[in-house]
Amino acid sequence: MKAAYEHVDFGANCSVRIYHRRLPRIPFEWHHHPEYELTLTMNSQGKRYIGDSVSVYGDNDLVLVPPDMPHTWASNLSIDPSSSQVAIVVWFDDTWVRRLADLCPEYSDLRSLLRRAVCGLVFEEGSGAQMHRYLDRLLSENARERLGAVLDILVWLADLPATPLASPSAFVARVGAPSGYEPEQLNRVLSLIETQFERPLPLATLANAAGLSERSLTRHFVQHLGESVGQYIARVRIGHACRLLADTALPISVVAARSGFSNIANFNRQFKAAKLLTPAAFRQQFKEARRVEAEASPSLLERPPSLEIKRAPATRGAERGRQRRAL
Repeated sequence: MKAAYEHVDFGANCSVRIYHRRLPRIPFEWHHHPEYELTLTMNSQGKRYIGDSVSVYGDNDLVLVPPDMPHTWASNLSIDPSSSQVAIVVWFDDTWVRRLADLCPEYSDLRSLLRRAVCGLVFEEGSGAQMHRYLDRLLSENARERLGAVLDILVWLADLPATPLASPSAFVARVGAPSGYEPEQLNRVLSLIETQFERPLPLATLANAAGLSERSLTRHFVQHLGESVGQYIARVRIGHACRLLADTALPISVVAARSGFSNIANFNRQFKAAKLLTPAAFRQQFKEARRVEAEASPSLLERPPSLEIKRAPATRGAERGRQRRAL
């Protein structure tokens, strides 16, 4: 199931885009875009799909999604049936934040936030409720006040505990790619893993590429990535397999081979250990979510109303005005 491309229009005079979405239920709309997305979901519970991560979410779910990572929320229940489900969405550009951090030492911590968010982040329980204190400013009619609120939120999130969501290499090439913040020797190894993960990657080969001893390379991985070389490679391979399972109808044996697993039994075992599902069950989750959405909303034969697909300028502008209430 290919993720749809979403075009996010910031407007001529805005550095960030805010979207205040209110609706009876949040539909399954598997999509991606080149901007970071911070989403606070309220009065809603269901399943959250971020790359290859599929999790149950509840009220005040607060998640940061990296650029080009396919994602969607799909609700099955409103916590208060008398009120709308709400998603407050903040989009911002990667280059904008990095330049801000380079120019203003006060925002240097934002680099670490972006680095942590390379696989997506769900912030600790209670953080979504704490974010409510920013909402008046975030939804202001004044663009400068909205921008100030976004900066305050990002600085606050930079120090907040959060859990990574997707695996490296899940759906997009940039996940697991060198970030520019690890030592250059480690970056060379990450690049090699990213491009050659479908082949055998002995530790000796990787250490030679880095110009390090095997022991030093292992120490670098644990220090900078928090896991062993073998664990990282396995996560990259599983992430790639998840993308193939969600995006293609390839037989599972072919998915295993293209993801670096020569033995399908070993692939099934490692996949289930990582995802708590068999490969077939993981694929079925995406099929089922799409089927339920199609049955519930026949209008989804058209593009989902939350997605601004690039079309002719006049058509896109008319559709955007009709389908979105955005700031």
